[in-house]
Amino acid sequence: MRAEELAKTLDQAVLEASTTEEEVARAVEEACEHHLAALSTLPVFTAQVAAALRGCDVKACAVIGYPDGICTWSEKIEQANASVADGAAELDILMNVEAMMAGEFVAARDDIARVVRAVRSSAANTGRSDVLVKVVVDASRLGEKLTRLACKIVTDAGADFAQTSAGDGPPATLEQVELMRDALPEQVAVSAAGRLASLDDVTAMIGAGAARVCTPSATDVMRELAARNGAG
Repeated sequence: MRAEELAKTLDQAVLEASTTEEEVARAVEEACEHHLAALSTLPVFTAQVAAALRGCDVKACAVIGYPDGICTWSEKIEQANASVADGAAELDILMNVEAMMAGEFVAARDDIARVVRAVRSSAANTGRSDVLVKVVVDASRLGEKLTRLACKIVTDAGADFAQTSAGDGPPATLEQVELMRDALPEQVAVSAAGRLASLDDVTAMIGAGAARVCTPSATDVMRELAARNGAG
């Protein structure tokens, strides 16, 4: 695979609670060096990331409702709108998986629908209609039946992507990606996420139907590809 093609499928996840501004600055430099698709951080870093990425082809992505998605929809809307105002071009919004597992499907649906609707409205009103929305469904916990239902909720909410987990979560499996690709309409893409550490991991996810792969190892994967291409 060509480096240019792989890079634009990769999001670098920087989500450790102990992350410093200096570590974020280094992550920005590496993301720009490899021309990744996005750099995903907590909202507290969005303004720093967006400012540092000006003039670079990497997008600032804010992760909303981290780490478990159980905060209220109004809190998610506040985080999301603030992140867009700070320059986020993409949002990863965590679904309330606890509600899904408790059978509170209407609550989980309304939570995501309200947040996505508010983001679309706010972004349009500020001339940011290009903000890309990914909903994190945590497929590793939901199982097949609830993952399919979560994909329907994502579709009905009008999001652009359904994502298997947060970027630092359990690594996506081929079965999860294939299931989600089957459960989603063509216009909603799949993002495979988690601790996917190797080039083979990433290319397997793409082969299974993922349009994006979000991982803390994105830059390491790009270096592995460069080493393989150099060896060839």
